[in-house]
Amino acid sequence: MSLTLDESGWVRPARHVISPNCDDYPDGERPSLLVVHNISLPPDEYGGPGVEQLFTNALDAGEHPYYAGIVHLRVSAHFFIRRDGELVQFVPVTRRAWHAGASNFCGRERCNDFSLGVEMEGSDIEPFTDAQYESLAGLAVLLKRELPLTAITGHADIAPGRKTDPGPFFDWERIRPLFES
Repeated sequence: MSLTLDESGWVRPARHVISPNCDDYPDGERPSLLVVHNISLPPDEYGGPGVEQLFTNALDAGEHPYYAGIVHLRVSAHFFIRRDGELVQFVPVTRRAWHAGASNFCGRERCNDFSLGVEMEGSDIEPFTDAQYESLAGLAVLLKRELPLTAITGHADIAPGRKTDPGPFFDWERIRPLFES
């Protein structure tokens, strides 16, 4: 699938689900870092509406016991890649998504201020799918070509001790070479 980035920061033909959990990058900053996460809602269950509901502030606390502890969160990511490789975009790349929290990359604090977040539908306990890696690779190539991206890292690397994603099963060798050229 050929991806393009339009002038307003939306990737086509990704499915667009607008999240209110975003704001402007500080002082005209443009993203230079791609942060890979994993997420599944409920935990370790795939295919449901939980992630989209969380990122759009529509999560129902009564739908699953786990949701009661996170329903108050106001978070988002720029992208979500489902197990079948479907690419969903919540925030245009021209705006700051709220995905990284307290974080540090190469001595620079507040990674949300200079990064894009990609959530892979998954967990720390099993591998991701080939379709997900293919979507992530296509997205990374597009974003690196169109934006000043220079690095890719995992959430655990910018928030050690606080986060573990994308987890031990994420195959960095399939993605990191895209940033070495």
